[in-house]
Amino acid sequence: MSSLPSIRPIVISGPSGSGKSTLLNMLFEEFPNSFSFSVSHTTRNPRPGEVNGKAYHFVTREVFDKLVDDNGFLEWAQFSGNCYGTSKKSVDDISKSGKICILDVEINGVQNIKKSDLQARYIFIRPPSLEVLEQRLRDRGTETPESLKKRMDTAKEALDYADGNNYDEVIVNDVKEEAYSKLKATLIEDIRSLQPGN
Repeated sequence: MSSLPSIRPIVISGPSGSGKSTLLNMLFEEFPNSFSFSVSHTTRNPRPGEVNGKAYHFVTREVFDKLVDDNGFLEWAQFSGNCYGTSKKSVDDISKSGKICILDVEINGVQNIKKSDLQARYIFIRPPSLEVLEQRLRDRGTETPESLKKRMDTAKEALDYADGNNYDEVIVNDVKEEAYSKLKATLIEDIRSLQPGN
């Protein structure tokens, strides 16, 4: 039995409004058999259209706390009163399937994963500027003044951390197609290594 290629998981981070989800959706659409999302756990309520097990594993605080106690998370954090976490089992299951595991995490998650024994590659999706980011968030129409301020404060912290050479790759998402080309170029060797015969 041939062994599956050992491909490092990809940890992708970027502030809310950076366009990270859009780029990841483009990647999954072009390479549907190469990647799999590590679905995070959260205690927040589903938003309209979100499917349990696809967007997130929506769980109670009790279930989440038990996973924390059982050391079941690679990383977890609390944001705006809700908890978010990346389970070790989710990442392990994807790795065993022979696909490249994608982890979409906030700055605290990146810092915690770096302390774990997970051998990952780190990519940061950066907005062109904080001003552009704030306008993107305002255009969504889903933010209160308080939540907007929290997101902007978190974004500043994330950008400062990215400036400290904490990522293997930083991609500025100004023009979506150009940012996607850079993301694809960064991952193309990993994608090719999954092809039969390699």
